[in-house]
Amino acid sequence: MTSDQDVVVTGIGATTPIGGTAPETWQAMLDGISGVKTLDDPWVDKYDLPVRINAPLKVDPTEVLARVEARRLDRCQQVALIAAREAWADAGEPELDPERLGVVVGTGIGGAHTLLNQDDLLETQGLRKVAVLTIPMLMPNGPAAAIGLWVKARGGVHAPVSACASGAEGIAWAYLMIKSGELDVAIAGGAEACIHSLPVAGFSQMRAMSTRNDDPTTASRPFDRDRDGFVLGEGAGITVLERRAHAEARGAKIYGTLAGVGMSNDAYHITAPEPNGEGSARAIAKALRSADLSPLDIGHVNAHATSTPVGDLAEANTVLRAIGDHPVVTATKSMTGHLLGAAGAVEAIATVLAVRDGMVPGTRNVFNLDPEIKIDVATENRAVALDAAINDSFGFGGHNVVLIFTR
Repeated sequence: MTSDQDVVVTGIGATTPIGGTAPETWQAMLDGISGVKTLDDPWVDKYDLPVRINAPLKVDPTEVLARVEARRLDRCQQVALIAAREAWADAGEPELDPERLGVVVGTGIGGAHTLLNQDDLLETQGLRKVAVLTIPMLMPNGPAAAIGLWVKARGGVHAPVSACASGAEGIAWAYLMIKSGELDVAIAGGAEACIHSLPVAGFSQMRAMSTRNDDPTTASRPFDRDRDGFVLGEGAGITVLERRAHAEARGAKIYGTLAGVGMSNDAYHITAPEPNGEGSARAIAKALRSADLSPLDIGHVNAHATSTPVGDLAEANTVLRAIGDHPVVTATKSMTGHLLGAAGAVEAIATVLAVRDGMVPGTRNVFNLDPEIKIDVATENRAVALDAAINDSFGFGGHNVVLIFTR
């Protein structure tokens, strides 16, 4: 049953390692294209890093933005603005009171390129070489602020920072703001661009990243017995969310309904997930309650599945505990790599499109399914009549965010 107060998706935008737009990214997922490549920056050899693969953007922001504009934005802000402009145009550039328009765009790290590059300049060339816009370019709310300034949103501009759950949390908070009556329209999602020496070194020291350097396109292996970590990627995913009555009154196209959200915390460990999936299962239960759905209504899960040994198993346990073994599960990070704070937003877009098209993209690189994984992992595209699907996202610190999309 629909309601005027439903929150619907009326616009999507993305720039990722496999596509410069949301439709290109979705088609690449269906085609099983990998965006993982050899990492050949000079600092890889300089610091003798064990990880020599990454998932860079398919289309560089400088090919889209004017040179003067690009220079005033960190790369994380650039990708956010590109995806937001696509989503806003896709939504038909709705006209409304700016007091009823908000922005909620998260990031896990923020302006890492600016922070690290400007520090290098300070140390090697002194104060005068440090850019005047260093602070606004490095601050984590920079992507949300850039979008808010561009679209002149006055209903609130927010920037959730919850590690790899940030993009999904941006969408969740936008949903809650619309449901509360505070907004009619929100631009929501996540952005990340931190393929740089220090993040790569830090993740390498944690042994969180794949070192399958000799075979980049098969390095990300979610749910596979031989998975050895994630591949660092970059990009942005942005949605336009809208109160159904507002969308229908202006004749907007509707991709689907954001029917429910759920958020929780493991309160277990700063990086490791709770192994039995209890905390993330609570987030799923909250999302089901808010959507007024049962576990049997869920036909598909776009999994967080980063390809880490511990994380993938914990997530499989979560799905079994909270939903069951009936949903068709996919892991699109097998193609995009891990976009950190943008991951949940890009995967939310993939989830709503899977529901719209009745098609679940296959998980790439599952050569030997881990025998401890007891869920139905799609390794090829699978046509499924979907009424409801889940996108789940988890972040360091124990953050769990679950989004439910319906037709």
